[in-house]
Amino acid sequence: MKMLIADSGSTKTDWRYIDENGKISSFRSEGYNPYLISGKEMEESLRREVLEQMGNQIPSELFFYGAGCGADEKKAVVKNALSGIFPNSKIEIQTDLLGAARSLCGQENGIVAILGTGSNSCSFDGKNIIENRPSLGYVLGDEGSGAALGKSLLRLFLYEDMEVKLKANFVKRFDLSREKILQHIYKEPLPNRYLASFAKFIFQNIEQQQCAELVIENFRSFFIHHILRYKNAKELPLHVTGSVGFYFSNILRGVAEEQGVKLGRVTEIPISGLLNFHIGE
Repeated sequence: MKMLIADSGSTKTDWRYIDENGKISSFRSEGYNPYLISGKEMEESLRREVLEQMGNQIPSELFFYGAGCGADEKKAVVKNALSGIFPNSKIEIQTDLLGAARSLCGQENGIVAILGTGSNSCSFDGKNIIENRPSLGYVLGDEGSGAALGKSLLRLFLYEDMEVKLKANFVKRFDLSREKILQHIYKEPLPNRYLASFAKFIFQNIEQQQCAELVIENFRSFFIHHILRYKNAKELPLHVTGSVGFYFSNILRGVAEEQGVKLGRVTEIPISGLLNFHIGE
């Protein structure tokens, strides 16, 4: 049985391919959120980035876990694109949130969060997602995410509220003006990725008080608006996956303790746990 597993966010997709001899191959492509990329663009990218890396091999089964795959019509966009590349494969499309839950919890109860370019969370009973707080996306929500961090940092810069040393580091690192920033956000594609790209700068300058405060407030807002709204939020463990949760895990752990939440597993990406889930380890 040849199996292909994908975990797709708004920025990137991690893939694992298991051939008929049990050999596992790993590779990465761009993200395939159907809210951000059309079906035609998706199929072209899959053909260019995925099929080529697989050496044109065709899986018997394909499990795709993706951001933006909650609604049936969005699942259909992804499935049609994948079917154009793998017409004879059995294809299952699920949300990235279920993928995170299966990866982090296996068959155990828990609360699960994705903290990457965007954010999302759910309560999981070991089989199904039983409650999901709305994320609302990078414009209205996405508390705890890289996009929210980037938005807060740029607001400091544009409102001229940055401390002197942090502003010097920012200006040295980025050649940005108000016009360039607004052009990226309001006129160019994928503004969420653009905003999230500034999370790396925050991480590299975390010793600066304003950067640490941005991360603390970002996580605090995520707990208040999302995690603490779940039943048993202070009894069940909270498991987290995603680059923002992973790289800022010390601060995340501190905010979780402050809010009375037990932080469990924290991983950068869920694909390894998904691989174990599907091959039964």
